[in-house]
Amino acid sequence: MNGLLCQLDQVVIWLARLYSLVLLVYAVISWIPDIRGAWVRYLAMLVEPVLAPVRRIIPPVGGLDLAFLVVLLVLNYLIVPLLSRAAYGACAGLY
Repeated sequence: MNGLLCQLDQVVIWLARLYSLVLLVYAVISWIPDIRGAWVRYLAMLVEPVLAPVRRIIPPVGGLDLAFLVVLLVLNYLIVPLLSRAAYGACAGLY
């Protein structure tokens, strides 16, 4: 059971890091409108549901979207370390 939990934790951490990458790509696309295409709608479907509630609390300031920065910081400095700690706890007994 611990092996399965260990693998699941590793997958969740990988998905969190992948989502960080998706956020970064979405930000770059917002700065460079020439590279936009139909595929950007799919990125928006992944990113906007997370950014919208944060934007209600922290609206854009002078054209700068701080919600993106807040989500990225929370994801990388709060959620991923907590997930890593849980993964370490699940995997520690296996090695």
